[in-house]
Amino acid sequence: MADYLATLALLFALELVLGVDNIVVISIVVSRLPAEMRQKARMLGLALALVLRLLMVLAFSWLLALSKPLVGTMSIRDFVLLGGGGFLIWKAVREIHETVELIDEDAPEVAAPRRALLSAVATIALLDLVFAIDSVVTAFGMTEQILVIWAAVVLSFVVLLFFAKPVGEFIHDNPTFKILALSFLITIGIVLILEGFHHEVPKAYIYLPMAFATVVQVLQWRFHRNKARKLMAAREGARAEDGEAG
Repeated sequence: MADYLATLALLFALELVLGVDNIVVISIVVSRLPAEMRQKARMLGLALALVLRLLMVLAFSWLLALSKPLVGTMSIRDFVLLGGGGFLIWKAVREIHETVELIDEDAPEVAAPRRALLSAVATIALLDLVFAIDSVVTAFGMTEQILVIWAAVVLSFVVLLFFAKPVGEFIHDNPTFKILALSFLITIGIVLILEGFHHEVPKAYIYLPMAFATVVQVLQWRFHRNKARKLMAAREGARAEDGEAG
């Protein structure tokens, strides 16, 4: 029992670390939706992604078959990684351009809200499947207990659902953090493409620089926020003095 709990804790930690990618993707995908539709898109997307990932755990033998060479040394898994990585880079570059150039800044996708919602949900689920391939393979390398893997996956998705909204809304309301998140998506997309070409990149080389960049950005955000507060307080003080003098 103790071994199962220890394995569950390790798998849960692994899923949380890999879940950083999901939170960034979800935040960007739903950012174009009207505010009242974002949480619904997050919940539906994560629910669909959870069901698909649990099914992938059951179909592990089929998942391994995806790694068998199909064209030369390239397998279906490799093509999935290449496609997912390319899509992330395209999506991130497009969003950075529209954010920096202030294109449709205040015009969320309202022309066809139902279609936009379904598109966001499908995008979240499909990209999660791309991330899930290595996650599930790694999980089975640690244990063959399907119930333990399922428990870790479900727990991690509960945490993702809890953090997806506050993180997503914060990124949406702070364009500099949105650009930082989009740059992370470009990095993740490049890593997926490298892995599709059989060049493994240690996860520490990805997440440590991302964490460092996030800390630096938070410090800059705090600095500018505090500076703005002091400037506002100084202006209010000057106005009060002018009122008393008058």
